[in-house]
Amino acid sequence: MSKLVNTVLGPVSSDQLGKTLMHEHFCFGFPGYYGNTVHVKERSELVRLGVEVANKAKAQGVKTIVDATPNDCGREPEILKEISEQSGIHIICSTGYYYEGEGAPAYFKFKQTLGVAEQELYELLVGEITNGIGKTGIRPGVIKLGTSKDTITDYEKLMIKVAAKAQQATGVPIITHTQEGTMGPEQAALLVEAGADPKKTVVGHMCGNTDIRYQLDTLKHGVYVGFDRVGLEGLVGTPLDSERIAVLVGLIGRGYANQITLSHDTVNIWLGAEPQWPEEMAAMVENWGIDHIFKNIIPVLKESRVTDGDIDAILVDNPRNIFSA
Repeated sequence: MSKLVNTVLGPVSSDQLGKTLMHEHFCFGFPGYYGNTVHVKERSELVRLGVEVANKAKAQGVKTIVDATPNDCGREPEILKEISEQSGIHIICSTGYYYEGEGAPAYFKFKQTLGVAEQELYELLVGEITNGIGKTGIRPGVIKLGTSKDTITDYEKLMIKVAAKAQQATGVPIITHTQEGTMGPEQAALLVEAGADPKKTVVGHMCGNTDIRYQLDTLKHGVYVGFDRVGLEGLVGTPLDSERIAVLVGLIGRGYANQITLSHDTVNIWLGAEPQWPEEMAAMVENWGIDHIFKNIIPVLKESRVTDGDIDAILVDNPRNIFSA
């Protein structure tokens, strides 16, 4: 059954999403980027670069991109709206907060000491989803959260609890960040325990771990697993694509094609100063582009006897089902 999905241009039917990348970033800035007043990109430049990226994806048949940028990392809903208008790509933006180590926890940690953090955060998430972000009228279509490497902090547990509660109130999916291939099963368990609907939950960056037992321990909770850092090889502990593909093919062979999403987690425009990658790191991001899956990964999957039906399930059916569950 189709449902209406919040995009930056307004609601569309989940049946209209088509081929979908479930975890990308048009613009992203680590908290603190806004203090760098020497490196500020003009709005027109952000839109121009974003349209170029959207058109690259569109050329591969992509119809929808989920922008996973949370509130504390440079979310730019009005920029996304212009990109969508000019490119014709559906863009779904996020509400929520990043994991503690690279997010902006000071505000809500302070509010925790006052005993009001949970209620304020809940009102924020639900308010944005139902009424729009600030005065923009743009309504997020997903809730974003993250957890740390090898642990889930009390701050992150608060985000999980409130995200599940906000999902119950609004019906929107939850997408997540896991750090360096850790805490996927634990994150899934906490989300489901808190009341999140596993059919509307994607545990992200699961391709950071090549132990199939880790994948199965997460999948048993009924959630989707996001193989959504494809093309990022070696940076922040990520495996090589060849290692990811082996696990992906194994999961598909075990019948889990209907619980997997594919994406890149690309950062297409860095807010603040652009990273100057050292030579050894530049090789790690050489293939990290919005069309990498279509040009380089799908052909290898087909060589491994993954069917067109499985690929369509991952890129088309699963996103539609996540938004229509």
